[in-house]
Amino acid sequence: MHLYYVYILASQARVLYIGVTRNLEQRLTDHRASRKPDSFTSQYRVTRLVYVEEYTEVRQAIDREKQLKSWRRSKKVRLIEKTNPEWQDLAAIPRPGPSLRSG
Repeated sequence: MHLYYVYILASQARVLYIGVTRNLEQRLTDHRASRKPDSFTSQYRVTRLVYVEEYTEVRQAIDREKQLKSWRRSKKVRLIEKTNPEWQDLAAIPRPGPSLRSG
């Protein structure tokens, strides 16, 4: 069974980026390495994982990503702050289940 992740990244200034991926660790590494210097995340230094959801069906993950992208910023902020009020980098915090760090 594969897991799919819908995630929100934030910059220090709280610029937001929403994405979907099957390999969250690799995707975070890509964002943080600025492999595409002209990309939105590179230009605005959007690298902190502040929110994540897991799905077993790719279609559900894609639909959720589209839904979140359609929301007003204020609604996205409320979603983040419901589970991560201090906007901590969740990739730096050990989570139950699959690791976000290579071991």
